[in-house]
Parts: sequence; structure tokens; C-alpha cells
Amino acid sequence: MPTGRRSAWHRPRSRAARLAVPLAIPMALGLTLGVMLALSGGPQHTAIQQAAGLATASPSASPSASASQSPTDTATAPATAAANDSCDIVVPANPLTAAGLATPYQLTGANGASPQDSGCTMANFANLGAFVQATILDPATGRLSVYEPLVITKGTQPAASPVVPRLPRNAVVTIDFGFNGTNLTQVGATPRALREGNCTDGLNGSIFGQVSFCNGTRFFATASWDEWIGRLKVPSLGRSPKTGQACPSTRSFMIVDQDQSDNVTSTYLLTGNGQTAQDNLANENALAGAQKINNGSDNLLLDAFVDPTLGCKPLEAPDLSQRGAMGTSQALGELQAAKSQAAPVALVPENDEMVLVNDKFSVAKTNLYRAEVGQQPVTWWNDQADSPANYCLNMANLQSAFLARNHDLLATDASPVPDVGNNLFTFMANRLAMSFTNLNCQNFGLVNPVTVTLDGSGAAVAATLNTTAQKVKNAGGGGAPWPWHRWGRPHHQEQDPSGA
Repeated sequence: MPTGRRSAWHRPRSRAARLAVPLAIPMALGLTLGVMLALSGGPQHTAIQQAAGLATASPSASPSASASQSPTDTATAPATAAANDSCDIVVPANPLTAAGLATPYQLTGANGASPQDSGCTMANFANLGAFVQATILDPATGRLSVYEPLVITKGTQPAASPVVPRLPRNAVVTIDFGFNGTNLTQVGATPRALREGNCTDGLNGSIFGQVSFCNGTRFFATASWDEWIGRLKVPSLGRSPKTGQACPSTRSFMIVDQDQSDNVTSTYLLTGNGQTAQDNLANENALAGAQKINNGSDNLLLDAFVDPTLGCKPLEAPDLSQRGAMGTSQALGELQAAKSQAAPVALVPENDEMVLVNDKFSVAKTNLYRAEVGQQPVTWWNDQADSPANYCLNMANLQSAFLARNHDLLATDASPVPDVGNNLFTFMANRLAMSFTNLNCQNFGLVNPVTVTLDGSGAAVAATLNTTAQKVKNAGGGGAPWPWHRWGRPHHQEQDPSGA
């Protein structure tokens, strides 16, 4: 990692089972849905690979480094940049406006390194690709829409001009960032760009890592008010017609992993010369042979795999970058989870790697992250569900039971990452095993409930689950006294985008 940019992610253990290699499907093959936004009642589950440096399970369910790559990655990433895991993203001026949303974000190397020297190019999407997603609320009517701002490699031009969205008057916009590497730092295209967008990538120099945000706190506060007065109507999660149980959400212990509520569901088009474009019908027709690429996202796992398998449907809204076709977003998933996720509710825990500061729990950083995704701050009350120890307990007990109960259904569906598991069941079981380890759940007197059987390449081909309910034996640290700790201040890093 480049010097001078300390991140809570810079530690020996690896990120577990991230859906990190986006689709690399020529449109000429006609596979135009893939792992997308489930716009037509469920995706075609085309296999996607796992990016370099991600965790795979060993027979003891501990994560270890994997070096698999998409064939397209090595063509553009120089060997000298292979070990780099950090990039900068240049945020345009006035990012919350229509003009700002339509101005491409620029991916470049950290600390002044060029995209080529660092490997921070969108052609190297599997390892270091960045993705941006906006969710828009009309506060006067409660109507929601989404938009996918384009990310280009710095020094290139878009393969097609981005759609300029028409925003409602006084629109409240939140922008979420996702990254397929480890550390993505926001840099303003102008001295005021990050402040204009109420942007944050962490707390006082300790960045979150893969994710960052603009204006999330205001967006969710406004949405909450509009919902309170009946202006915004968020549908409930509903029930699975296949299981008879409530559909899961991004805050369900049945599906969360070590770092929930992260990354986006955006999809871009990538041309053969490394240019990117928004993924819409006009660009698909004009850019024959382009590949669909996306962000490794827990939200995408829910929207494009788990929900269709269970017969559930994520919250959608008109996508202004797709001329109004319905699409999902990270923020929409959080709104629906806040609406009807039954207790116990999973909120970002203090042992999530992205909210640690110098490898220690930080209530302030946890609260900053939670505020940007519309979650309540750490309190004595919600610590009963998601203190570090209780998060581990609920994840181990509830998720193992969910996977065991629905084994036959999940095992019939495709794996998002075949390098992790050979079907949806083994993928999720292996992901649970690795999350247990990466959250140090064993420190609370718990036992990993998953035992996986691996093939020669390290992918899970079978898994057994111990569903005996466990109890915490060592509560450990973390948590807040009643009523709550103070909120932390966002980390605004205004820099010259040239790196000078």
C-alpha cells in the first residue's frame, strides 16, 4: 500500500469471498443480463471469477490468498503494479447536481502514481475497478430514482457520453462508491468538490477501505422524514413463496458477512481499448462486443442471486442512466431493510475491518459508516444484537440454521464465485466460515459452525453445518454506554487530482 495512507484494511487477514470479478461477457454472445440488477425477474447466473488477492478457504476454513485472474486483467496491468491494492478516485465538482452526476469520475493511482504504473485502470476492473452509484429522492413527492455515474481511467474518454439526468427540484442525492481493490481514496477535482458533495471516505485519516460515500447522512434523514409523514412508501420485504419465511435484507443475519452493507450494484460497459460507458440499451447497441463489468458487492449477491433463488424481489426504482428502466441500488436495499427487517437487526459491527482504527474498535468510525448507510449509531440497546460478540453469535447461529434449512434450494442454483463454492449453498457456507474467522469470532468463545470440503483448486464442494445454538463466553470489547457516543467527523481529503 502506498505510504501516507493508513487504512484499517492493512492487516494480514484477507477479505472473505467478495464477488469481485465482474462479468466479462461479450454482448455479441447475447448474455445481456448476467449478474446485473435483476431487471427481468432474475438473472442468468453466468459464472464469474474471483479476483486476485481474495480469500479462499483452507480445509480448516481459514482464509488464504488466491491468485486467480480474469484473462483480460494481465493485458493492461503492468507486472510492477501487480501487488498494488490502492487507488484514488477523482470526484467531479458539484457531485450532487445533474451536471456533476454526468461528469465521469476518474480512477488513478495513489500518491501521484499514473493509472498505468499503478494498475489503477478500469480495464483492470477485476482487481482495481471502481464503481459509483447514486440514489435520488424527490423530497416533495417521495419518489425515488437511481443513476450510475461513470468511472473512467484518468486520461481516457468515455466510450459514449454519459446520460445527463433530469433531477427533481431540490433533489436529495446520495452517492455510494465501491472498489474491487482494497483502499480507494476520494480526491476532489476542485478544492471544494468533496465538501460540495458532503463526501467522506473515513474518519480523520483512517479510511474505510473499499467504500466511501457522499451525502448519505442527509439522504437517509430526509427519506426517514418523508416516510414518517407518509410521502415515501417503501414496500416491505415480503415472504419467500419457496420457503414461506420472510425475505432476507442487507441487515439480515441470515446472509450478512464480515462487512455488511458495502459496495454497489452498478454495471458498466468496457470496450476492447479500455474505455468505459454506462450500461444502457443505446450503448449496448452502439458498442458491440463490449463487456459488462460490475463491483464485488454483498448487495449484488442479495439482489441477483439470493432473492431470485428464494422468489423474493429487491426494491427497484427508475434508473435515469438507463432511460428509466428499473434498477436497484445499495441505498434502496438499505431503505427496504430499515423498513421491515425483523429483529435481530444486523448493523455494521465494530469488528468490521472497515471501521477499525489502528486495528482497534472505534465507535466514532462505526457510527460514521452507519450514518452513511442509514443505520442507527452504536447504543446499549442495539448492542444486544450487533456488538462484536453478539454480531458473531447471531451470524453463526442464525445463518448456519438458514443455510441448513434451505440447503436443497440453494444447492440447485449457480455460485456467484466458483473459486469459493461450486453452487450457491457451498459459496455461502464457505463465505460464512471465512467471515467467522475474519471477525475473530473465536475470541468470544464461539466455534466456527461450518466445515467445508474443498476440491483440488480450493473451492468448496460440500459443507456441513453445526446448528446447535451457541452462547457467548467472552463478551470482549466494543459497544457504547447508554444512550450513545458522539458521532465522528468525516475525513475530507481535498487534493489536486493531478497528485501534485
